Amino acid sequence: MLRLVDVDVYYGMVLALQQVSIEVPEGEIVALLGANGAGKTTTLRAISGVVRPRSGRIEFVGERIDGSAPERIVSMGIVQAPEGRQVFPELSVKENLLIGTYARRDRRAVPGDFDRVYAHFPVLREREGQAAGTLSGGEQQMLAIGRALMARPKVLLLDEPSLGLAPLVTRQIFDIIRALNAEGTTILLVEQNARLALGVSTRAYILEAGRIVLSGPSEGLLKSEEVRRSYLGTGA
Repeated sequence: MLRLVDVDVYYGMVLALQQVSIEVPEGEIVALLGANGAGKTTTLRAISGVVRPRSGRIEFVGERIDGSAPERIVSMGIVQAPEGRQVFPELSVKENLLIGTYARRDRRAVPGDFDRVYAHFPVLREREGQAAGTLSGGEQQMLAIGRALMARPKVLLLDEPSLGLAPLVTRQIFDIIRALNAEGTTILLVEQNARLALGVSTRAYILEAGRIVLSGPSEGLLKSEEVRRSYLGTGA
C-alpha cells in the first residue's frame, strides 16, 4: 500500500536518511523504531511531503507521491498525528477536530466521524467545548489522533504516541491503536517504546543513524538477542 524505496533525505549538507526502504501493507501495523535522532520523524516528514527526498521514491497504492504537496498527500489518505500532539491550544476540542476535515469534500459525513472519534475517545465528547490547551497530556494525544481520524485516513502515521504519557494512559492509547487497526486502518507507528511497538505491530524496521539496520516480523524481532540487548534492556 505504502512503499519507500532507497530514499535519501538531506537537511542542507547533512544526510538524514540513507537508502531507506520500507513497506506498509494494507491492513497492517508497521513499527519504525530507533533512538532519538535516528531518522524516524524525518521518514514520516518525507512520506507526508514536508521534506522532499534527494533520491529514491515513495509510492502510495502504486502512485508515486514524493514531490507531491502535503495537502495532496492528505487528500489521498495519508494523515499524520505528529510528535508532541501539536494541538491548537486556544481552540476548543471540537474546533481542533474540525481542522482535521479541511481537505474533505464529503461534508455530510463529518457528523458521523465525530461520533466515531467520540466512541473511541469518550473524554473528548465530555471536553468538546473546552480549550485544547487545558487538556491533560493524554487527552491532548487522544485529540491529536482524533483530529487525524477526522481526515478519514487510509494510512495513519503516528509519531511517538506514548511520549510523555503515564503508563496507564499509554496502555489506553495502544488499545485504541489496536482497535483502529481492527476497523481497517493501516498504521505506520513511530515509537521509542520498542516493547510496546513490537507487541502491537505485525512487522517492524529499526533505524540507526538514518539507515535501516534490522527488519522483519515483530514477533521475531522481539526474540532477537540484538534487539533485546539494544532496545528492550534485556539480554547479555
